[in-house]
Amino acid sequence: MQAQWYFDFISPFAWLQLHKVLALRARITIEPVPILFAAVLDKLGQLGPAEIPGKRDFTYRFVQWQAAQQGVPLRFPPAHPFNPLPASRLCVAAGTGWDAVERIFVHIWQKGEAVDSVEAIRGLALELRIENVDAALADDGVKQQLRANTAQALDHGVFGVPTLRLGSELFWGNDATGMAVQHLDDPQYFDRDEYRRLATLPQAVQRRR
Repeated sequence: MQAQWYFDFISPFAWLQLHKVLALRARITIEPVPILFAAVLDKLGQLGPAEIPGKRDFTYRFVQWQAAQQGVPLRFPPAHPFNPLPASRLCVAAGTGWDAVERIFVHIWQKGEAVDSVEAIRGLALELRIENVDAALADDGVKQQLRANTAQALDHGVFGVPTLRLGSELFWGNDATGMAVQHLDDPQYFDRDEYRRLATLPQAVQRRR
């Protein structure tokens, strides 16, 4: 079973799920795939949770509460939403290995540091053995890879981050990690009984747009 973890460093829920995904790697090989969440939202014509008044405040409180429940250290960066492009390109430039992914997430969501400019990530880049961070982030190959990752995610039906893809099944969000584990334990679990009926449930009404 092929497995990908689609994420954007802008998502605190991705930081919370990271710890669970790292544990799942003892059972299955998972490829980390950084994508541009904003591009996904644009393609689907949606707003992010932090762009909706009221939902933004609740989301931050919910994240903080979930972190306490999981026992995961969490400190928000200086501002949110922030521009995640420098961090995402740095991850790709560093090879998108799990060590790089974890170091960048720790920098943002455990230490609460900014990553929204070249200057902000210069020290982090050195930790990842990238001395010329300006050239690394401007590299056409790095930019193209990030765009390709996002296109792949959209082709697979990804609509939010983080999303864990196991085979052809998508599990969206930190909350859905348990569902993903259930699928690993029993790949046919969501193909029977009421789940099968839900897959073909008709829509009785649609809102006009």
